[in-house]
Amino acid sequence: MVRGLLLILSLLFLGLQGCAPKAIDFEQTSPKEKIVLTFSHVVSDASPKGRAARLWADLIYQRSGGRIEMKIYPNGTLYKDGEELEALKKGYVQIIAPATSKLTGLDERWGVFDLPFFFNDLEQVHQLADGPVGELLRKSMREKGIEVLAYWDNGFKILTADRPLENLKDFQGLKIRIMDSPILKKQFLKLGAIPVPLSFNEVFAALENKKVNGSENTPSNLYSKKFYQLQSHVTVSNHGYLGYAVLMNRDYFNSLDKETRKILLDTLKEVTAWQRKIALEQNAEDLARIRNDQNIKIHDLTPEEKEAWQAVLKPIVYEIIPLFPKNLQNEILKTGNLN
Repeated sequence: MVRGLLLILSLLFLGLQGCAPKAIDFEQTSPKEKIVLTFSHVVSDASPKGRAARLWADLIYQRSGGRIEMKIYPNGTLYKDGEELEALKKGYVQIIAPATSKLTGLDERWGVFDLPFFFNDLEQVHQLADGPVGELLRKSMREKGIEVLAYWDNGFKILTADRPLENLKDFQGLKIRIMDSPILKKQFLKLGAIPVPLSFNEVFAALENKKVNGSENTPSNLYSKKFYQLQSHVTVSNHGYLGYAVLMNRDYFNSLDKETRKILLDTLKEVTAWQRKIALEQNAEDLARIRNDQNIKIHDLTPEEKEAWQAVLKPIVYEIIPLFPKNLQNEILKTGNLN
């Protein structure tokens, strides 16, 4: 009876192993070998990130004659916010593109992209991402087994809430959803709000159930996921940037043959230029659509209000600068807006 029980338990164990995710094989591929890549992300197919992922997949399939196939899983259908980084490191998925804010748990210096009112425009962001600072962050991720393939935009964030957000006093006691980033936490604590870190997949339910009564996001995310319909007020503040890092498991990246890597990277360079352009356009279009909703009260932050917010938030800049090497500290300071 004991032997029979052990046999049953062994079979069950093997069955469970068969159901578990399988890590990818890191043996060197050949230029003739069929490559199937899995790209998991948490936003809508209709978002700038979702559209760019689809374009990249289509182009590499065409240019490789069907040899390289990329399967896209949007809306957290494969891995959710808190799961995708671990899945990438373990080799269960080949490509993810998390918000840079979500990488602060691996290296706090990624928070440089979260600095409030620091960037006047996307060109300043690109100067930082495409320069020595972005390269430093790429290197830090390589040391953790992750390859940064590109930096993608979403855009500048605005605020939604169940109350007007104009003066500093309006933030008192506001429970506001944030991504889990030290800079974002400090930002809202200084404003007097209560930051509540939640994954992107939890936001709609949290707003609907009043677990939080405010959020920050870009117009494209607010519109594509219908978050704005759950709030009565929008403040067009453009107070912070939201962007993404396109990541691949480094061992897997190095296992790809030279021809495959060239197709992926050359195509991604083109897609990144396109993605940055359409992200800017789509956020403008989606903000216009939100403005047309008669159920939402829109407030554009005045210069005086912006100045008051900046005065409170400016010290945060000087908390993150010392984390960078001295030769890059001036590079960051001269890039951003410290007026």
